[in-house]
This record gives sequence, structure tokens and C-alpha cells, in this order.
Amino acid sequence: MNGISIYDPSAWMVASAEAIAAVVIVTGILQTAFNFVLLLYAAAALGSRPPVPRSATLWRRYSEQAPAISVLAPAFNEELTIVESTRSLLALQYPDFEVIVINDGSNDGTLARLIAEFNLEQVDRYVDRSVDHAEIRGFYASPRLPRLLVVDKINGGKADALNAGINCSRTELFCAIDADSLLEPDALLRVVRPFVDNPHLTIAAGGTIRIANGCKVDSGRITDIKLPRNFLALVQIVEYLRAFLMARVGLGKMQALTVISGAFGLFRRRHVVAVGGYSHGTVGEDMELVLKLHRLMREQKRDYRIEFIAEPVCWTECPDSLSVLGRQRARWQRGALECFVKHKDMLFNPRYGRIGMIGFGQILLVDVLGPLLEVMGYVLVPLLWALGLLAFPWLLAFLAVTFTLGIFLSMATLVLEELQLRRFPKARELAVLAGIAVVENFGYRQISNLWRMQGWWQFIRRQQGWGTMTRKGFSAS
Repeated sequence: MNGISIYDPSAWMVASAEAIAAVVIVTGILQTAFNFVLLLYAAAALGSRPPVPRSATLWRRYSEQAPAISVLAPAFNEELTIVESTRSLLALQYPDFEVIVINDGSNDGTLARLIAEFNLEQVDRYVDRSVDHAEIRGFYASPRLPRLLVVDKINGGKADALNAGINCSRTELFCAIDADSLLEPDALLRVVRPFVDNPHLTIAAGGTIRIANGCKVDSGRITDIKLPRNFLALVQIVEYLRAFLMARVGLGKMQALTVISGAFGLFRRRHVVAVGGYSHGTVGEDMELVLKLHRLMREQKRDYRIEFIAEPVCWTECPDSLSVLGRQRARWQRGALECFVKHKDMLFNPRYGRIGMIGFGQILLVDVLGPLLEVMGYVLVPLLWALGLLAFPWLLAFLAVTFTLGIFLSMATLVLEELQLRRFPKARELAVLAGIAVVENFGYRQISNLWRMQGWWQFIRRQQGWGTMTRKGFSAS
């Protein structure tokens, strides 16, 4: 090595410190560079398929061609939100759909509230066994609400409940949502667009998830979009904008989308049945389903498209306490690692095209290596600088990559939101979110990475389970 004496321990320590700092900084630069590429692709996608502002226009254009859809809503202990969520689903503006609420062995009043609120009675229903799930205890319906079917089954987890819903559905397409979510009335009309435009190619499509905390809800609909006062909920609004408006729109444009959120996704039923439905024994069942669909189509050498549409919005309640949010983020991290390991043979494998090269490359960079190296940087780079082993420019470079470019990406996503979707009409709300995009880098970002490291630890220990998720319910107007 030039300039380093093999007999000089201090020279070795400095070289090692610089090597560690270089790995952390280069990884940060690669992540940021990839995010810039995603941002450009997202802008191109929104430019080439601009949002349709009026629901009436969508109805005239798509209602006669739109295929029937089964909306599947798995519910476990959702008594606080289940009635509002079901009302929101029954009020959807779509020509032909059914709503199947799957009570996944709740031990609270979820089933009782559904029966009482909608005057349901026990009925018979034929179910095939295309995919595996736990035993169904009964079906509930009412002649007054022919679109609604409630399935009561033994608890088996979210994936198991969705599989039961797939077996009960009778339509070509099914839409998987979370029962604690509210779909906008025209969400199905918007998300079905790629299935109508490219019926022989499109096998799945995802829509945008937004935070409902702070918003007013009436009869299952968001009537007044407002920002929450809770800091954690505000930060998650910025995170969701980055994740959906930048990452997923960009990856969808590249045809390298690796995940469609379990809170809102539309799928062609026969392809999901062909891959065995949702997998049991993982907390990343939504990501794994998309990966299995990619694998099926690539291995059969069939043309296909998995799309992401920014306009259709599903509103959900996000955690507003550190303990619940930490459990959620650790679970997400564990789910991403489980999927990565299960399908690792697709990584950089030319057989799987863009999904192997770009999609899995992004998982490796962001989900697998990202939290490890960022936490390493937070600990080691300042420590090595304080010990005099690292020059000040290295510390400055680390801080620039970590904070400055991260803030720029968040701001650029807000600009994209304002130019294309304009869900926050007041300048004050945009100013608040811009401030949050700066503040989140100092404290919240570091805590978030510690939660992801917790997910890493749970993954290594092969820990299973979802953990308790406390709900407060939507705010009534």
C-alpha cells in the first residue's frame, strides 16, 4: 500500500477509518443517486399519464369496459374502524363490484359490530379451494346489501384471510385492502385503468396510500383533508409521499416494481392462484406476492405489466406513538429481508430482467445494506473524527450525503405532489410538510434506522408474529 508502513499501527488505523468512511459515504451516494433516477422516472410517468381530475370523466371513459372486481378486506380486531371502512367500500363508484370482509378470528367486537350495523344474517356460500387457508366458520349477508359478504374464519393471519377471500371471490379481478383503510369513491375506477388499457398484459396494479390522521371522516369518506398535530404522523406523511410518489411511481415506470402495498392493490385472480396465493409464514406477504408474480411470468417468458398509479388514493390510520410505530417498522424490515432471502436467486440474474437487476438491486441497497451502513456511519464516522483518525472533509462528506441530499429529495417529492396531484391546497400545509422534511433528518431518521436494525435482529432470530397494533379510529366530522 502506497504511503502506509506495515510497521506503523497508527497509519493502519487511519487507513481503516478512511476505508470505513468511504464505504458508508459511497453507499449513501449510490442510494441518493438511485433516488434521483427514481424521481426523474416518477416525473416522466406522471407527465406521460397525467391525472384525470374529474370522476365523471373517468366514469364515461371506463365504466362500460371495466371488469367486475371483488374487494377483499381482511379484519382482525378492527372494531373501532370496521364500520366506517365497510361503509366506504359499499359507497365506491364502480359499475360492478362486491365487498368481502374477512373476519380473521377477531377476539374483540369486529364481527358483532358488522352484524349489528348492517343487519346481517348467516347464509350459505360455495367456496372452492384454489389456495390454502384456515377453516371458515360461517358467512353473513343481507338482502338489503347484495354487494356485501362477511366471512368469519379461524385466525390465520392476514395472508390466510386474503386467501380465504380469493376463494370466495367470483370475479376476474380482486382488490386487496386493509380493513382499517378508506378508499376514495373513484379509487377503483382509477386503479383499473391499466387493466382496461392493456387487458392482455396487466396482471397487477397498486395505488397510493395516504395518512388519514387529522382528516375528518363522515360515512366512510374523507370530507376534510387536514394535517395531524402529532409529529410522528406528520413525518409519516412525508415518508409516504416519498415512498409512493417517488419510489413506486418511478419503479413502476421502469417495470421493476417489487411491492404493491397490502393496503391497496388490484390483481388478476388467475395469476395469483397460479402462484399459490399469498404465502404463509411471512410478514412481507404483499411484497412476496409481487415477487412471485414476476418470477412466474419471467420463467414462462410471457409479456406482462405490473403498474403503479399515483391517483387512486387509499387513506389509512398511521401509528402516532413511538412504541407502535417502532413495531411496525421493525416488522416491515423483517418482511423485506424474508422476501430478499427467499428469492435471492433473482438478484442480478439476467433471467429475471429488470426485476432482478433493478428491483432486487434496490432492495439490496435500500432494505438490506441501507440501515446497517447508515447506523454504522452514525456511530463510527463521528467517533473516528473525534479520535483524530479521520480528516474533517470525510466528516463533512458524510453529513452532506446523509442530510443535504435527503432533504432535497423530500422537497422535490413535495414539488411533484403540488404540480401533479395538489391534495394539499393550502400553502401553510405545504410549508409545514417542508419544515418536517428538514426536521425529520435530526433525530427521527436515526431512531427509524434503529427500528430497522431491530427488524434485522428479529429476522436473524427468526422471530415471527406481527406484534400489537393499537388503533384509535377515524375522526368523525
